[in-house]
Amino acid sequence: MLFDKVKAFAVLLDGAGAGADPVFRGGQAVAGRVLLELAGPARVGALRLRARGRAHVHWSESRSSGSSTAYTQSYSERLEVLSHRATLLGPDTGETTTLPAGRHEFPFSFQLPPTLVTSFEGKHGSVRYCIKATLHRPWAPARRARKVFTVIEPVDINTPTLLAPQAGAREKVARSWYSNRGLVSLSAKIDRKGYTPGEVIPVFAEIDNSSTRPVLPRAVVVQTQTFMARGARKQKHAVVASLSGEPVGPGRRALWQGRALRIPPVGPSILHCRVLHVDYALKVCVDIPGTSKLLLELPLVIGTVPLHPFGGRSSSVGSHASFLLDWGLGAMPERPEAPPDYSEVVAGDAAAGGQSPVPLPQDADLSLEGPFFAYIQEFRYRPPPLYSEEDPNPASEAMRPRSMTC
Repeated sequence: MLFDKVKAFAVLLDGAGAGADPVFRGGQAVAGRVLLELAGPARVGALRLRARGRAHVHWSESRSSGSSTAYTQSYSERLEVLSHRATLLGPDTGETTTLPAGRHEFPFSFQLPPTLVTSFEGKHGSVRYCIKATLHRPWAPARRARKVFTVIEPVDINTPTLLAPQAGAREKVARSWYSNRGLVSLSAKIDRKGYTPGEVIPVFAEIDNSSTRPVLPRAVVVQTQTFMARGARKQKHAVVASLSGEPVGPGRRALWQGRALRIPPVGPSILHCRVLHVDYALKVCVDIPGTSKLLLELPLVIGTVPLHPFGGRSSSVGSHASFLLDWGLGAMPERPEAPPDYSEVVAGDAAAGGQSPVPLPQDADLSLEGPFFAYIQEFRYRPPPLYSEEDPNPASEAMRPRSMTC
């Protein structure tokens, strides 16, 4: 029987390394081959290939329709984001083909749609991509092979919206047994909205404790997974990074001058999917004894394209200087530092022995390995300095051409 003659049947992707599969994004071509190894001659009806990408959410909730009647309500939704079919061997007429013993490879290639959803695995939903090959044989069950691949859609943080500073202020009256214990106020600010994993968020905050009890400030980065189906939604929150400050005594004031909060290896934001979202936020809170916490939330977007070292230099220098002035952390420089010459940048990178111009974090628990971080390292090369219409070496007064008019 053919079943005994099939020694190997698998789907292989081009570009796969040792223990690591390639990562794709929308618009790219996916290429590979189906491997079939036979111990002897065998008849084959057809070899078909199907690529699928699907976003799926599902959860259940307990409901009550009366005093003692309870039931479970289920919510489910599917969204097809990729569908491709191809026949690699055999006509559709049902005729068979006899293959000799040995190793056979059947190449395939297809184009991904321009826009996809990043691969994701959550408690109540997922976004998965796979390629399935099916070997049809006469008088025998079909043989199947499956290969999962990863898609990461680019999220570029080098946009005006994601480079804009985020700030807010809140206050709360501390109460205990219906008595007023004083006012606690909180203001916080970060220099931009978009970050990438491995970066550090400098948190600027001011905590003014006018109450009669000490309070404790904290800051956390929270991931919110939102699943949507049939007009309902389900959310799951998780803290992915945190830092704690020192207690602020009664009548005291504390100032955070850029407290460092590092973003761990997490997936990027998913903002444009109909059935699920992945959002991030920086939450700065103050724990007040006897009262609910004072909470200030600043939105974040976790991207895949890191901040360009020289992208938008003039605007970023000006906004950062005004950012520091607003918090009393420095004076406005008289003139921004001129960008280096492009030849100096290239020469400096070559002298470094071909190392990446952006050093990777050294923390042992923040290893930048895996398909996501292999993908974003493509964008770590520095662009040339921005063009300027001002001549850095203006001509002297004696060399300027004289006017020919009277």
